[in-house]
Formats: sequence, structure tokens, C-alpha cells
Amino acid sequence: MPDEPYFSYRMQAASPNIPSSAGRNGNGSEQQANIGSHPENRPVEPIIYAKLFLTAVIWGGTFVAGRILAGEVGPFSASFLRFAAASFFLFLFAAKCFGRLPVLERGQFFTVFVLGMTGVFAYNVFFFSGLKTVDAGRASLIIATQPAFIALFSHLFFREPLGSLKVLGIALSISGAFVVLSRGNFSDLLNGGIGAGEIYIFGCVASWVCYSLVGKVAMKRLPPVVAVAYACGMGALCLLPAALFEGVVNDSRHYSLSAWLAVFYLGLFGSAVGFIWYYEGIRSIGLSRAGIFISFVPVSSVALACLLLHEALDASLFAGGVLVVAGVFLTARSPGIPLQAPAFTHPPRR
Repeated sequence: MPDEPYFSYRMQAASPNIPSSAGRNGNGSEQQANIGSHPENRPVEPIIYAKLFLTAVIWGGTFVAGRILAGEVGPFSASFLRFAAASFFLFLFAAKCFGRLPVLERGQFFTVFVLGMTGVFAYNVFFFSGLKTVDAGRASLIIATQPAFIALFSHLFFREPLGSLKVLGIALSISGAFVVLSRGNFSDLLNGGIGAGEIYIFGCVASWVCYSLVGKVAMKRLPPVVAVAYACGMGALCLLPAALFEGVVNDSRHYSLSAWLAVFYLGLFGSAVGFIWYYEGIRSIGLSRAGIFISFVPVSSVALACLLLHEALDASLFAGGVLVVAGVFLTARSPGIPLQAPAFTHPPRR
């Protein structure tokens, strides 16, 4: 998920709008599990805003942790270890929300499989492959264009309206990505100046768009908390054979402390804690207001990369970052835009 994701921007899990999706209670009967009417009008404790801001910082840190891990661990092994840990914590969270872990219906297995293959398997293999050669801050700004592409393809496939703010946000985000990619020299793009690492990072964007579009359909029938947990578990299972072939069992004996700390950070904080806090924020203040905090993810990522990895902040990265962050902010402010993190509904009452 985003980093983005995420999750990456870490939870930008399925990124659908919050529909009036049917949740299921412990007895299997369907109930409407909505965010609730006008959560923005409820009194909000300051801790909610603190958690949302810290979530943005945590997700920004996933790029730093990913960069550290990618330098030492193969992409399949790194992806498997991250989501083996994340699945454990997310299944616990889902079971706590619903009293017990809901069981998938037969027709939902294929959908969860597709979510796992796009949002976990493909996204994270691209993520760790790209971070072998692309700086964490630069990668985070490219991946930050995901909401723009999700909005664009949601319009093409689901006829979701594109208002003026969305169009402007999409234009700014994509323009910023080109500035970051070209390092301010657009002629390099025409002369094949994009490396394999950048292509992998764009693979993250493509896989997350696919995940989000599938999620928009899947989460009309499946509570998002459950869908994300099962997608992580399915993705981890699919990654296991490739990780074994890559030598994760033998190689793991020689991983440094930094690599294991990165796995722990990505699995617990970057996936589970970020998911839970963002979920709490959406329930308390609504998706549109909580989504604004997504704008801080690339900012925190670039800042942490400069501080911890000593990455340079050049003029092109700064200028492109300003454009991308402005685009993300405008896109998130637009009504109906799916964010990079997964949308969530209230757990049904038991």
C-alpha cells in the first residue's frame, strides 16, 4: 500500500470515495456503515488533528525507511517482510472493530486478490525497486501525483465530475512531477533522461491507480477496514514464493539492525498505525478535512530525507515539490476526490 501509501503516502489504500457501503455485523447481516452525517459539525479533540499530522509525518518517513531497506534487501523480500508484519496488525485491528474477523464471501476472494496484487504486490515491488536508485524525497513527489491520476481515471471510467479545482490540481501535480523528473531541464525527458528507477516509481503510481479503481467497486460490498486487511494478507502470501526464491530465509540472517528497524517501521507505523489514526481522523472530521493532511506527506518526506539521509534539496526538487503539494491540496479539497489513502467507514454496530 501508501507509502501509500501510503499505503503508502502510505494508506492511500483503496482510495475510493466513502460510499454508503454495506457493512456486515457479527451475524453476517448487512447494515449501512456510513461515516455519519456531517462529522465536521461534531466537537473534535485536538488529539485527532495531532494524530492526522503525525500520520502524514509517518507516511513521509516510509520513503526514508524504504530507501534504507532497498539498499540492502531485494524488492520481493522487502515487500513480503513489510506486509507480513502489516497484515498481522491490520487483522488485529479489523477483528477489534467488528468483534471478530469477518469472513469473506466466495465472490469476494477474486476482488481481494486483485487488490492484493495491485496495491500490495505490484506497488511495493515497484516501490523498493525504484528506491534502489531514486532518492526518497524525489520518489515521494512523483508518487504524490497519485490523487491527480486517480481523479482523472475516475472521471474516465466512472464519470466522476472534474470541477475547476480538480483540473487545476491535476495540472499542477503533473507539471510538478515533470519538473522533479527532469530536474528542471525538460529537454532531458525528450532525450531519454528518465532512468529505470523513475520508471519503477511511476509503476507505483500506475498500480495504485488500478488498486483504487478496483477498490471503488469492491468497497461498495466489503467494509474497507476488512478489505485492506485481507488485501495485505493476500499480497503477502503472493509475495512469499518470490521472496523465498530471492533468498529471504538465508539473507535475513545477515540483515543489519537498520534493515530490521525499517521493516518494523514500515509494517507497524507506516501501515497499521497510520491506517488506524487516519481512520480515526476520517470518522471524527470527515474525509474532505482529513484529506488535507495528505498534502503534508511529500513535505515531510523531503524534509526527513534531507535530515536523515542527507539528500540534497535542489531548486528543481523545491519548485516541483511546491507544484505537487499545491496540486494535492487542491485535489483533496475538491468534493468527491478519492485520496491516496483508503477510504473507511464506521464499523457496523453489533
